[in-house]
Amino acid sequence: MLLNKFKDRYFVTTTVFVMIFTIILFRLADLMIVNGETYREQAENRIFKSIELAAPRGEIRDRYGRLIAGNRTSYTVQIMKNEVTGDSVNDVALRLTQIFESNGDQYVDEFPIIVDDNGQYHFTFDLEKEDWKERNDLLGVETASEAFQILLDRHGIQEESVGAAQIELLNYMSSVPISVANPENLRFTYDMRKQNWLQDHGIRDPEEIAIITAKEAFDRVRERPYDLESTYSAEDARRIMVIKEQLRKTGFLQYQPVRIAHDVSKESIIQIEENIMELPGVNVAFEPIRYYPEGETAAHILGYMGKISQTHEIEKYVNELGYNPNDMIGKTGIEEKFEETLKGTNGSQNVIVDSRGRLVNVIETVDPVPGNTIYLTIDLNIQKKAEEVLKVVLETLQVGGVYETQWGSARLMGSAGIMKNAKSASVVVTDVNTGEVLALANYPSYDPNLFATGISTEDWNSLHPENTRDLLAPSPLNNIALSTAIQPGSTYKMLVGLAAIEQGLDPNYKILDRGFIQVGGHSFGNWLWNQGRGQTMGWQGLHQAIADSNNYYFYSLGTGYDHGIERWLPISMNVDTFIDYSHRFGLNDRTGIEIDVPRERSGGVPSVESKTRTIKALLTRQLERQLRPADFEEIIGIPTQEEILDIIEEIVSWTEENPSRPVLYNRLVDIGLQADKASIFADLIKFTYFNQARWSKADTMNFSIGQGEHAYTPIQMTNYMAILANGGYRYKVSVLNKITDFEGNIISEHPPELIERIPMNDYSNLDEVNYGMYLVNTTGTARSHFSRFPIDVAGKTGTAQRSGKIPPLDEVEYLKRHLGAFGVTEAAVYEQMEIMRTEDRDNPRIHDDAYVMREAIKQLNPRIKNADLDHFKEDYDNFAWYTGFAPYENPEIAISVLIFQGGSGGYGAPIFREIVAEYMGLNIKEDSTEMIMQNRLTQ
Repeated sequence: MLLNKFKDRYFVTTTVFVMIFTIILFRLADLMIVNGETYREQAENRIFKSIELAAPRGEIRDRYGRLIAGNRTSYTVQIMKNEVTGDSVNDVALRLTQIFESNGDQYVDEFPIIVDDNGQYHFTFDLEKEDWKERNDLLGVETASEAFQILLDRHGIQEESVGAAQIELLNYMSSVPISVANPENLRFTYDMRKQNWLQDHGIRDPEEIAIITAKEAFDRVRERPYDLESTYSAEDARRIMVIKEQLRKTGFLQYQPVRIAHDVSKESIIQIEENIMELPGVNVAFEPIRYYPEGETAAHILGYMGKISQTHEIEKYVNELGYNPNDMIGKTGIEEKFEETLKGTNGSQNVIVDSRGRLVNVIETVDPVPGNTIYLTIDLNIQKKAEEVLKVVLETLQVGGVYETQWGSARLMGSAGIMKNAKSASVVVTDVNTGEVLALANYPSYDPNLFATGISTEDWNSLHPENTRDLLAPSPLNNIALSTAIQPGSTYKMLVGLAAIEQGLDPNYKILDRGFIQVGGHSFGNWLWNQGRGQTMGWQGLHQAIADSNNYYFYSLGTGYDHGIERWLPISMNVDTFIDYSHRFGLNDRTGIEIDVPRERSGGVPSVESKTRTIKALLTRQLERQLRPADFEEIIGIPTQEEILDIIEEIVSWTEENPSRPVLYNRLVDIGLQADKASIFADLIKFTYFNQARWSKADTMNFSIGQGEHAYTPIQMTNYMAILANGGYRYKVSVLNKITDFEGNIISEHPPELIERIPMNDYSNLDEVNYGMYLVNTTGTARSHFSRFPIDVAGKTGTAQRSGKIPPLDEVEYLKRHLGAFGVTEAAVYEQMEIMRTEDRDNPRIHDDAYVMREAIKQLNPRIKNADLDHFKEDYDNFAWYTGFAPYENPEIAISVLIFQGGSGGYGAPIFREIVAEYMGLNIKEDSTEMIMQNRLTQ
């Protein structure tokens, strides 16, 4: 019978199920009764975590593999948002901030309301805006449009679009926090960020946003969305909101660790570990921090880091590329250009920790992948030498001291006296046969380590000039080599000479220097004559004219007329020829260096058309500032602002015609101007603008000696020198050598890129101008600096004229000190200023105290002109250039040196010389007594 039952499939199935169920019951009994307590303790004391492992940023090395940007390990404190809930976040935030503060550690604080020592509440957006205004002499200017217009006027910018104008402004300023997205309604970015923050925190009514105080906003967000009890003091409430602000920024990324503090001290880490039971969700991680072992060296090439903050950065990096909102990114230089190349891929570690946060077991690890390594073309030794010699020469120049090395000695003081304001300079060194940058140095510089975890306000302010009104004041963040474009001075003469002999002029054709050339009411003198000695250089051909920097010779070439014997030259020469050759040598183009921020300046070759455009833009601005509805006859009808703009456009359209003064006056009366106003505006328009709009002989003469409208950067000038040296080959200037992965496998190589061999009639003509450059250092203007130098080099001194007065730190205080000399009293001036502000409310500059005070003084004393008001200010000194290549035979490197307010181009020659000595290995002492120096190429 039993056998029959086993043959019954139902019985078998039932029996199997009973046995399985019995086994499960026994197992449950074991888990819950026998070993239940043990397993419960294990479950309560083990927590699964996924820890992000930050990837090291890719390294940056020089051409020989020497490290210039790497990483160092540091402690980072993080909070896992999903592990801290309810009121516990308040306790965690308070405890963490107290630990950090007790050990002097900084933590991420982006809550935009602060409480000062007097208990006053302030939006950081407002403080930053006022600080920016103060640094740029714009206090009292209310609107972004007014501030933008003042800045354009101050820097002489005439771009047609506001976008192009803002880009141009960035060549003079480290930041222009004005949004130009809507040209009809410019806004301070500070105000936009403030509005966005308030809206994001539940304060959305536009009228309320416009008037809400920092205290009111603080109390509102404290209640909602942060839900803080009134028992917390304002200080503690803010500490909590600082942490909650960071957690809030992650949005729905619950499992993404939020970095609360970077580069934390060991003391804080020990306290956190000791109190880990009270700090749920807190995690200490090892993270790589960007580190620059050479400090300031090559800072303007490398650039600096910063947090993702701008709207376009959030859109690109967070929304498109999936970056963590707390990530650091490259902001300028190579760090910015190759951000995606340098950023590695983060890893992760799934682990089990106990209730005290201690590691129990590692379940899975995905290793982070470091970013790629970038090899630059620079030579670290040459870069260091360039920076060192810039600093020492400038410090010597500021006191008129003696600069001496084994290769030469000279007192850096001439007839103009001590160059005490020579505090900024730049030098660029390239390989003439490849276009590779070997060194690019600016002085003063900065330490990019300051930015590695986020720069403090104090350090940031220290990197800006104290006197922002002084456009030549030292500015460590300014990349002079790429962003500063000025006249080339006499370094341009080689191009003029080359163009002349290309047209058929014999380089031995001699021109008699008669000292000066009279053009209308202006005298164009040779520099030797202008020194007041009545001396001339006699008969000179091209070679000696370059060597002695003979202005008279190049005036004659520029005009195509031999002023020495008063007859036309045997060739045809005009300004179009020089413009053509300037373009051929790349002086109007960007060089191609792989740095996008700051943007490389270009477009500096002048032309007849560009001069006319400039004059028309300046006239438009002047009329927009001065022409008012009250200037028109009431009988005709007072025009609206839009109608005034149409009238201005009509007046400006007469520029090319340049009507006579009587015709111009009648036209102004016909369009409705009052007779007396028409007379004033006719003089202004005719003599200040229309007469200057056409290209004149004087413009050509200035052009031919590198003055006037030219504007070139040190890197452009270096490229120009390289083309002279290498036989006319124009290379793309590059700072990028190759890119490898972190294991050294080559990802991409970047060989030299030849753009073209510039078109010339006879390439041997380059030898003629190069020989003149050789004579500069043997018999000419720089001979004293190379008398002991063992290598023949080619070079050229240049002085770029810088007119104008140095603005004082405080224009109002300056004016007040000299009111007596201006024939007015302080009381009368302030009374007149109030009248002006009442009567001229629409003037965008009416909030500029300095402008209003100057105008008030002139109104009170009509004999006083702007020149009189500036009489007591210090004059700017000229820019100093020294450019060239070395060796003279078989050139290898090109160098350009620019010194702000250096006075004379000769002062750049020692910098050039010492860099050549370093490159050629002259500073390396050998053990052998027969040879103490060797050529760099044989090392």
